[in-house]
Amino acid sequence: MTDTATASQVTPASAQRAANPADSALPAPTFDPARNPVLEVVVPVYNEQNDLAGCVRRLHDFLGNGFPFSARIVIADNASTDRTLEIAKELAAELSGVRVVHLDRKGRGRALRTVWQESQAQVVAYMDVDLSTDLNGLLPLIAPLVSGHSDLAIGTRLAKSSRVVRGPKREIISRCYNLILRASLQARFSDAQCGFKAMRTDVARQLLPLVEDGEWFFDTELLVLAERSGLRIHEVPVDWIDDPDSTVDIIDTARKDLLGVWRLGRAFTTGSLPINELRAAIGREPLVEGVPLGMVGQAVRFGIIGVVSTLTYMVLYLLLQPWAGAQAANFLSLLITAIGNTAANRAFTFGVRGTRNVVSHQLQGLAIFMFAWLLTSGSLFALHRWAPDAMVHVELVVLVIANLVATLCRFVGLRWVFRDAGADRMA
Repeated sequence: MTDTATASQVTPASAQRAANPADSALPAPTFDPARNPVLEVVVPVYNEQNDLAGCVRRLHDFLGNGFPFSARIVIADNASTDRTLEIAKELAAELSGVRVVHLDRKGRGRALRTVWQESQAQVVAYMDVDLSTDLNGLLPLIAPLVSGHSDLAIGTRLAKSSRVVRGPKREIISRCYNLILRASLQARFSDAQCGFKAMRTDVARQLLPLVEDGEWFFDTELLVLAERSGLRIHEVPVDWIDDPDSTVDIIDTARKDLLGVWRLGRAFTTGSLPINELRAAIGREPLVEGVPLGMVGQAVRFGIIGVVSTLTYMVLYLLLQPWAGAQAANFLSLLITAIGNTAANRAFTFGVRGTRNVVSHQLQGLAIFMFAWLLTSGSLFALHRWAPDAMVHVELVVLVIANLVATLCRFVGLRWVFRDAGADRMA
């Protein structure tokens, strides 16, 4: 990596006015190399000799005139073969607060990782060189990160209040891709590939070592990992105009994105990504003392699985009771549903994937099943003692009530079983 030009920062006019509101005739904004900027904006480029100068000048003017945070621009050249690197160096020599980083390999994600990991700014961001996104969206993007309210921020072209100009082909591809992310990776963010993103630098240093992709899937992988880690993602509706001269190969990019989705999905299924450890390292504290982080979401997921388990138990009991008797039907129905219930709660309620400790978890789940069995079988015994001629439907009502009590104990017990699985999954 070659880093040219002196790194420096913007001291905007608005910040000077805040320090001295009585002075309305201040000189042009200057850069103070003695301090690190609040914001570092990366512009990744590959063979952009025609658009680079206009982009950087426009961005430099925007940051230096009224933008309320000190800022630095980094041109990240991705192994360009035209005059891009030469122009970038000329801009860095001409404009204060602009520096150049050169990489010998292509890849937007690779360039962003290189710059962001070394950044000393409070917030790091990037935008595409074509400046398709209106720069007026930059302050709403950055402000929640500077305040500490959010961890990442993304521009979205798919919000109802966004104003977007682009062809139907790109529109359809973008929406289909985000639907795939929602269906396959349970992503909640709306627009993975908008070239307008920012994140707190301390968060970047935690996440970036886990991001494998160095090209276009980098954004998606970063956002999915952030979301799975319980980080807060702020979305900003943007005004966006498509660049008709874009050199992005849509077919090749789509193919690589789908391969990335498959790789991430497999990693989550096998448990090969240390999400629990990352969540524990950067997760927030509980909002209410005594209520563990994520417990509300766990309770909801546990309840949904519990409803399915109860319905399954009722069907099995009605099928088995006529020929096996009440106690045997209860035992067999509870055993079958307990195994499925433990597996489902392991994966979905507590977010534990892969085969590690699966046998141990099932054995502990069966220990909890034994308690439920003793409770329900005792209820049956008491019913038959007091009402020996009770109909099967009465038996079922008594068993369901006993199972409700057992379910509360099961939730507490399963939280104990999965206590070492890492930090609780966020709601």
